[in-house]
Amino acid sequence: MSTTISPVDDPQSSVTQQRGRRFLPRLARPAAAVLSGVLLYLSFPPRPLWWLVLPGFALLGWVLHSRRLRAGFGLGLLAGLGFMLPLLHWTGEEVGPVPWLALAAAEALFVAVGCIGVAAVSRLAWWPVWAAAVWALDEAVRARVPFGGFPWGKIAFGQADSVFLPLAAVGGTPLLSFAVVLCGFGLFEAVRSFRTYRSTGRIPRAAVSAAAATVLVPLAGALAARPLVDDSAEDGTATVAAIQGNVPRLGLDFNAQRRAVLDNHARRTEQLAREVKAGKVPQPDFVLWPENSSDLDPYRNADARIVIDEAVKAINAPTVVGAVIEPDTGKLRNTLIQWDPSGGPVATYDKRHIQPFGEYMPMRSFVRIFSSDVDRVQRDFGPGKKVGVFDLAGTKVGLVTCYEAAFDDAVRDTVEHGSQLIAVPSNNATFGRSEMTYQQLAMSRVRAVEHSRSVVVPVTSGVSAVIRPDGTIAQETKMFTPDALVDKVPLRSSLTPATRLGTLPEGLLVLIAAAGLGWATVRSVRARRGR
Repeated sequence: MSTTISPVDDPQSSVTQQRGRRFLPRLARPAAAVLSGVLLYLSFPPRPLWWLVLPGFALLGWVLHSRRLRAGFGLGLLAGLGFMLPLLHWTGEEVGPVPWLALAAAEALFVAVGCIGVAAVSRLAWWPVWAAAVWALDEAVRARVPFGGFPWGKIAFGQADSVFLPLAAVGGTPLLSFAVVLCGFGLFEAVRSFRTYRSTGRIPRAAVSAAAATVLVPLAGALAARPLVDDSAEDGTATVAAIQGNVPRLGLDFNAQRRAVLDNHARRTEQLAREVKAGKVPQPDFVLWPENSSDLDPYRNADARIVIDEAVKAINAPTVVGAVIEPDTGKLRNTLIQWDPSGGPVATYDKRHIQPFGEYMPMRSFVRIFSSDVDRVQRDFGPGKKVGVFDLAGTKVGLVTCYEAAFDDAVRDTVEHGSQLIAVPSNNATFGRSEMTYQQLAMSRVRAVEHSRSVVVPVTSGVSAVIRPDGTIAQETKMFTPDALVDKVPLRSSLTPATRLGTLPEGLLVLIAAAGLGWATVRSVRARRGR
């Protein structure tokens, strides 16, 4: 007689099932960590899903709460990769995956280190406050090191349509990021308090108070800050034109067609002049061309100078021209030139925050090991030193060139130096039809509210826009379409609390984070001694 062993009686099957039951829970937190990062990414433009950042941080709070530091690093790295890999995909649009993967991995490491701090303070009373401050500290460091920092992916930059946006006018992007992260962690604390009540029947009053405060205070603060968001014209108005000339074709090859790019912008400006003469659009007080609208140095190339001069005379308004300046010796300059119809070039602004691995190549020989594209940057750009504010037909216009819009100080400096309007001439042609142009446009919308200024964004081929001081978009173009935006914008000179306070809010958040980390360290040392 043969004997049949049922799956229930099979010892090997029982062991396999037990292993499976132990293995699946181990996957829960790593999977949740990745999902939390993906939710953070999905909260960024072009999607109008800013609110996804709240469940994203609530989930990250669950992932990291009461975890050991080593686990916090690993789980934080997974969250960082889930966030940064899709967010920064545009960096490999034309140069392949290596730069994209390297940058995303480096930024994810910053997130991972920050998550060590979140895990460390998660056992403290009122931990969401300490944890949100640690995140603000992490963003502050990431915005400064290495190579001058890379603030892209700052949580505040995903909040252009958010109910929290007015907080930017109170304490800038650091306070806005802190409030959003605090609310997200507070949501998890609320869920945790509810689960404690369900399982014990006891209301954890301290935890409930912390949960309620960390959710309600940021919302109440944003509501209280709404009066600071004002788009009225304190100093009258100015009619501004933003020219989007477009590029001959996508990708880096547009640099080989520099004359075509210049001709496109001159041609669209001359077309605008004809429209003005025909009465179809109003005469602009001044005109803004994008960054790199003339990669031919007009000081060295007579034909480029003639093309620009004729276009500016046709529109009969001072025009800001983005040019690459090639001195005989030394480094290149990414320059904005104030070009007057009668006087030609009369003032310049050299981009101060230049892009590592894009405009200059640090560690060139080392980077060449991983990608031969390093040699596309044959001559490095050098940074400028002076703040850019042009007087254009009586309007003081602050200049922030493309990448600089991500840096708090670059934008704030122009307002402190008297700008009544901010211009962000940009060049997104290298990044094709990626999300980059939308992410950068959202930064400009946040800056508009932060400093209560109109912001005009002329772009070579991405999305050009005119933004009101309340962060709303008055006009915008389509991608890779020649166009000219003409709009009457309000001019303002008052300073928001964010502008007046400068780096103080960020400094206070760093001190709070340091205090929380110090307290957590002391508690950990005492616990070890008490064993």
